[in-house]
Amino acid sequence: MKFVLNVIWLVLCGFWMAVGYVVAGLICCVLIITIPFGIASFRIANFALWPFGRTTVERRDAGAGSCIGNIIWIIVAGWWLTLGHIVTGIALCCTIIGIPLGIANFKLIPVSLMPLGREIVPTDQRFGNGW
Repeated sequence: MKFVLNVIWLVLCGFWMAVGYVVAGLICCVLIITIPFGIASFRIANFALWPFGRTTVERRDAGAGSCIGNIIWIIVAGWWLTLGHIVTGIALCCTIIGIPLGIANFKLIPVSLMPLGREIVPTDQRFGNGW
């Protein structure tokens, strides 16, 4: 079932959301100081392409730098990417078959707002291996 949902997701909104993250990542990689934001954006682009069967968890070793970086990220790119998830989620929820995809879009909002200090893991590893 995850494969079918991922394929539908990819066709309806995953590709375009991933393009948004890649564009944000490329813009962030222009300056040396914002390269960590670009790397986080590319990581989320991969997650936005194929989200079902994976989830995000907080990293225990994330420190104050992640918090400060997330505040800067919200101002620079997080707000616009979150707005894309909200608009796409609402549009998908207008149809019965799109409701699970819309809910998945809404679940991507926290990671699009604050990507630093988070890690993408398979759902079966969410509570195992020290996470």
